[in-house]
Amino acid sequence: MTLPPAGPCARRPRWWCRRARWGDRGGVTVFVAVCTLALIGIIGVAVDGGGTLRATERADFIAGEAARAGGEAIDPAQAITGTAIVVNPQDAQAAAQAYLHSAGATGTVTVSRDGTRLTVTVTGSYTTTFLPAVGIGSMPVTGHATATLLHGVTAPEEVGH
Repeated sequence: MTLPPAGPCARRPRWWCRRARWGDRGGVTVFVAVCTLALIGIIGVAVDGGGTLRATERADFIAGEAARAGGEAIDPAQAITGTAIVVNPQDAQAAAQAYLHSAGATGTVTVSRDGTRLTVTVTGSYTTTFLPAVGIGSMPVTGHATATLLHGVTAPEEVGH
């Protein structure tokens, strides 16, 4: 006399017991693979997001330096006579563009109508490291800066404390 099997397969057909015994095989592997892909995705977004922020900071820095370089191109005729301190538009644009070229950047330089402000906009792109896996090979980067010409004292001095 043979005794029926004990345990979860006691009242089930044989094929059910085989399925129950081997049914979860590889289930953990799928879970680990999905979690690993998600983790790599999160790391990729963090790395490429940080890289884009650094590239934007660099573009802002270059724009600021180009604006300062262009802001030094004042019109000497008006400055010497004391009439006004204004930017010579052509010289300012040339100086700012020369700085952009020396820094290996591209951008636009504009001078306000009254000649007291110089605005530089730097454009570029950041080449991504992880995001090409999802079709994003580069991200646009823009930097802005404005140089304002000031002359003399802009606020009264405080006398004695």
